[in-house]
Amino acid sequence: MSAPPVTLRIQRLGAQGDGIAEHEGRQVFVPHALPGETIEAEIEGTRARVLRILDAATDRAPARCSHYGECGGCTLQHLPADLYRTLKRDLVTNALSFEGIKATVDDVIVIPPATRRRAVFAAHRQSKQVVVGFHGKRSHHIIGIRDCAVLTPGLLALIPRLSQLAAIAAPPKDALTITATETLTGFDIALTGAPKTLSADDRAHLVQTAGALGLARLSLNGDLEMERVPPQLRVGNADIRPGPGGFLQATRESEAAMLALVQQAVGDARRIVDLFSGAGTFSLPLAATATIHAVESDELALAALHLMARKATGLKPVTIEKRDLFRRPLVRTELKRFDAAVIDPPRAGAEAQTRELAASDVKRVAMISCNATTFSRDLKIMLASGWRVTRITPVDQFLWSAHIEIVAALERKS
Repeated sequence: MSAPPVTLRIQRLGAQGDGIAEHEGRQVFVPHALPGETIEAEIEGTRARVLRILDAATDRAPARCSHYGECGGCTLQHLPADLYRTLKRDLVTNALSFEGIKATVDDVIVIPPATRRRAVFAAHRQSKQVVVGFHGKRSHHIIGIRDCAVLTPGLLALIPRLSQLAAIAAPPKDALTITATETLTGFDIALTGAPKTLSADDRAHLVQTAGALGLARLSLNGDLEMERVPPQLRVGNADIRPGPGGFLQATRESEAAMLALVQQAVGDARRIVDLFSGAGTFSLPLAATATIHAVESDELALAALHLMARKATGLKPVTIEKRDLFRRPLVRTELKRFDAAVIDPPRAGAEAQTRELAASDVKRVAMISCNATTFSRDLKIMLASGWRVTRITPVDQFLWSAHIEIVAALERKS
């Protein structure tokens, strides 16, 4: 039996954008609420579910799509613009402060709506239908998406067509994961979670359906099933070709902003090592003026980078190395031959690699991160080893979510 509804007064915003209220001497986190609002809610543990807003803030922003509050993708659409930008910047400044780092943080570079070119959808069989969309907030329930303020128009229009693939490949009970990327040459689709017992006839049906939908490429559980034309993206003056379901920046606009910041950070360096290089988002554009050594554990991403480097004209030499930088970071003696480094690890950060980088003779470093907590931890290592940060810039490519991308420029103290 659920607890009876209570009335809560929102006092402030928490670090993730939830409203914070006090109830019976303890904090309660309230999603989609603004400071000063009075709401009626049901409390479950330390969280509340809003039943209705009794007294709304006058500056509450309207929802940008019909699924807001139900879909788990966006959590901050209700924030007014100034409060939204402040919260996003505070994600970085608060994490730095926790590590005792005093540094100036730029204003947030906000990316426009309807620009997200890559999304991970879920598909689930419900009765005789297949629903394709996003998971609800803190839920395994899948919300069928009709409209979205974040996705590109092309990706949004693709969703109903993805149900044709899901109807063939989705397992009877669990969800099918669909990673969809809009590229210059068409949509790249990677399906994971399909039954391993999927028949040859079903695989053939998938390929036929993908061809009829005009997809550029289709992969299934990591295996390439169909490639009508190689997916391709443009970064700066370079072409890149991501691997099936491979990582890339969420929007073209954020990628361009981050590349400009990285180029500024490495300056006129002529020998650059790109750590966690992926398919070459930074390596290939930087190769216009510097020799590049790209290090990455993903073999498919490295192969794509190597191919595009060989196909390009006017680039300096680009070498590649397959290496797990978590288990075997490049040590300071290996880093001696480089003037600058770019490091863009996953959310877990790169503590071991950062320690080697901090002790190396490299002169300039561009640090990129999608996690303010691990970024601050790794930055502290650099600062403790005689480095100084010259710029920290948040890039809001994860629009209306409690996530932020960060690009920092560092150089050795003279």
